Amino acid sequence: MLAPRKNRPSPRPGRQSRYVLANQILDEIRATRLEAGRHLVESALAERLGVSRTLARAAMKLLAGRGVVTARRNQGFFLARGWDQLDGEAVEVPQTLDDALYRRLVRERLQGRLPERLTQIALMERFQVDRSVLLRVLSRMADEGIVARNRGHGWSFLPTIDSDLALSASYDFRRALEPAGLRLASFHADPTVLERSRQSHLALSRRLEAAGDAELYELDERFHAMLAMLTGNSFWQQAIQQQNRLRRMLEYRSYGDRSRVRDWLREHLAIIRALAAGRREHAAELLGAHLDRAFRAAQRRAAARKEARLRAA
Repeated sequence: MLAPRKNRPSPRPGRQSRYVLANQILDEIRATRLEAGRHLVESALAERLGVSRTLARAAMKLLAGRGVVTARRNQGFFLARGWDQLDGEAVEVPQTLDDALYRRLVRERLQGRLPERLTQIALMERFQVDRSVLLRVLSRMADEGIVARNRGHGWSFLPTIDSDLALSASYDFRRALEPAGLRLASFHADPTVLERSRQSHLALSRRLEAAGDAELYELDERFHAMLAMLTGNSFWQQAIQQQNRLRRMLEYRSYGDRSRVRDWLREHLAIIRALAAGRREHAAELLGAHLDRAFRAAQRRAAARKEARLRAA
């Protein structure tokens, strides 16, 4: 059975959790090269991934419906197809009303149509949603560091990368920090972690057109967080976490350009291959080039948004 692993991020809350978890289980199967017939113990799986047994069971039922696992009465779930038969296998994560509202809030804030401080009543009236949906989305955005609840009432957007100067400063910082992390003596290119990330990238690249923006961002975010984690340096990890939070809202909308997404998926995979081969210096150079290209793409998007605002004025 899969061995326990620390610091596993839990799937995001809500109805999508079982779909997200099902894809995480597929990643684990491929990364650890489990053969057909292996018993997947529900309780151990739930503990390893940091979720409830109920959620683990729901995810396994999804995989059973796809023929990945089989359920045996009073015995549990068993792997029907081995890791080498699951190339590109993935469970599509359905879009929800919460996702749609999240995207609208991000879009209108970036367009300057939402103020820094806002109230729940004003948001409910503006977006014609009920209180429960709005609170779920605001809570998710609070968890991600985009908004914070005010002491009195209402919510406020937190500082983010919302200007040309901030964008340039952020990428200057990341281009100096991230490649340097790969050169640290403490950096450890854990083969299992790298293989898990590689499989996640391959699976998503094969169903790119159907993937949602949030799913793409989360893969991108996890990749950079993974590299920081492999440094074994908590200061590196904290710095990258902060940058991921600051850029989340700005870059969340960038994934409509699927050609650029394909490019960065290939770039991520090239970095993973270099690290797996023990070529850390080459990986650091590839990471620097990747961030250079990402910065130029972000500049083009920022310029296009500015032009659109001017035309609308």
